[in-house]
Amino acid sequence: MNIFKKLLGGNVLYYPGCLTHFVLPEIEDNYKKILRQIDVDFIFIPEFNCCGSPVINAGYQKDFEILKEKNIGFFEEHGVSKIITNCPACYKILKDYENKDIRIEHIIESIYKKIYKINVRHSGDITYHDPCHLGRYSGIYEEPRRILKHIGFNVIELRFCREESMCCGGGAGLKTNFPEISNKIAKMILDYVETDKLVTPCPLCYKHLKDNSTEIEVLEFSEVLI
Repeated sequence: MNIFKKLLGGNVLYYPGCLTHFVLPEIEDNYKKILRQIDVDFIFIPEFNCCGSPVINAGYQKDFEILKEKNIGFFEEHGVSKIITNCPACYKILKDYENKDIRIEHIIESIYKKIYKINVRHSGDITYHDPCHLGRYSGIYEEPRRILKHIGFNVIELRFCREESMCCGGGAGLKTNFPEISNKIAKMILDYVETDKLVTPCPLCYKHLKDNSTEIEVLEFSEVLI
């Protein structure tokens, strides 16, 4: 399979992650359209496996290693040389695989590389929320902001942003085990928003903040690009 990848360059796999694929299929469709718009030739395989983020975060190291090896075999079977994902948690976990044969790219990076193919289509103010796995864990801060500015928005920062950004409250099993605390955190973030729109490129942050918002329009990043 490595010979196949060397000869043909390998396949670029769009990997939406479980939450996007099973809970937010409209967001998955958005990103497929965006990848085509910026001329990224990709494959999509609906029968993908979970990246293993919930498993390792719950402390099941052995089960994670089994899932990791299963995924690596799956990627090799399909001749994948690069994975593009819109899920920050998947992005971090897949990079943690440390598989030198496969490059991992968050879709924000993919879009930023071809930002010239995205048209200006908005105006006015918008607030950007830094997801934990994309910001603090992966150091991707400037690209999403520059994309938002490119398409016409004036980005208004939250009181706590970038390295000091607050977790949305929906991750690490908090929403499942302590929903009241989880929702309280989301509402705290929303109280800091000074615009009528909040955008984030994390499917979990998006859903959790949207579920807790009554006045602010919460948008997933793809929704401002379509």
